[in-house]
Amino acid sequence: MKNPFHIMIIPTLGCPGRCKYCWSSEEGSPVMSVDTVRDLVAWLKEFRNDRVTFTFHGGEPLLAGADFYRQVLPLLAGELKSLTPDFALQTNLWRMTPEIARILAEYHVPIGSSIDGPEEITDSQRGEGYFAKCMKGYEVAKAAGLSVRFICTFTNKSVRHKEEIFDFFKAKGLDLKLHPALPSLRSENPKEWALEPADYGDLLVYLLDKALENFGKMEVMNINDLCRCVFTRRGSVCTYVNCMGNTFAIGPEGSIYPCYRFVGMPEWVMANVRDRPTMEQLMQSEPGRRMTAFSDYVDTACKDCSHIRYCRGGCPYNAIAPSGGELEGVDPHCPAYKRIFDELNERMNAEMFDEPPSGMGFGLSVSRKKKPGVMTLMRKISMQ
Repeated sequence: MKNPFHIMIIPTLGCPGRCKYCWSSEEGSPVMSVDTVRDLVAWLKEFRNDRVTFTFHGGEPLLAGADFYRQVLPLLAGELKSLTPDFALQTNLWRMTPEIARILAEYHVPIGSSIDGPEEITDSQRGEGYFAKCMKGYEVAKAAGLSVRFICTFTNKSVRHKEEIFDFFKAKGLDLKLHPALPSLRSENPKEWALEPADYGDLLVYLLDKALENFGKMEVMNINDLCRCVFTRRGSVCTYVNCMGNTFAIGPEGSIYPCYRFVGMPEWVMANVRDRPTMEQLMQSEPGRRMTAFSDYVDTACKDCSHIRYCRGGCPYNAIAPSGGELEGVDPHCPAYKRIFDELNERMNAEMFDEPPSGMGFGLSVSRKKKPGVMTLMRKISMQ
């Protein structure tokens, strides 16, 4: 089970990469100080008592350097022991060194990284040499015993090669987690790489079929999450859950934001950790009121949708940020979400009412004569 409370620490917005669909800043951007982390610790001691996950994100969090993590990890783990903290880190792995890997391994920090498929496809979207640098860091992380999983960003260009990309992950023995390229808020052509909702919906259905076809051999993490939503009738990952009050991001200078995607935008600063704000103060901030307004909007706009309980209108950032903070609709990927949720529900209902083979019921072993279906996947997920 995921921890109910999530703090995303953004040590810097800088990144050495030049991914074509990204909006990160230059490598020389300011880096968070250890004193700012001490202020974060002091705030959290008074703020909330739930189990917490700290995710180091960016920009590129490894730019903070080995000494940052050598000091910060024991500080968070020791001073906030009552919150039983877990850790994670999202990185392109370019700056992974044996020293940093050893520090992260000591605190069992799982690594998330990004490749978009085979080297040619990855480099065409993320810049020449990205793939080789990422794989070099991957080997350093693996040598230290770190767990590494990759996110694959699908753009309106790479989605045409979805079969090749899936086969790449399968051949490498890697589970697949996907992310749709979003319109860049800091680009003159914001939709140049963005994945259109209709294409995203088609992609999700394709990956559902591939996940079932390869059941027991590899996993498509997004399909697992979507199945969990339908099976439990509630959202289980940030896109499909009301994240307000449960997720915050801390910028390099200690500013508190509703999500890491807003970091660096002054109009989305809720407070600063050094001021130790209460939950009420955060919610009464202008960004807090905007985010709450989105949840209230969903209650009305999506009230007739059968998926409202576990979708919640999708991601507030996707819905709010492109319109400059104005609330004009739900997540633009809504048609994709409806497509896959409808598909899952229809298959689940068909399988439930289909007479099972003799001696087989939900929760029992899959018949050797019957191909795995959505119910098979849901059974597995329910037991995790």
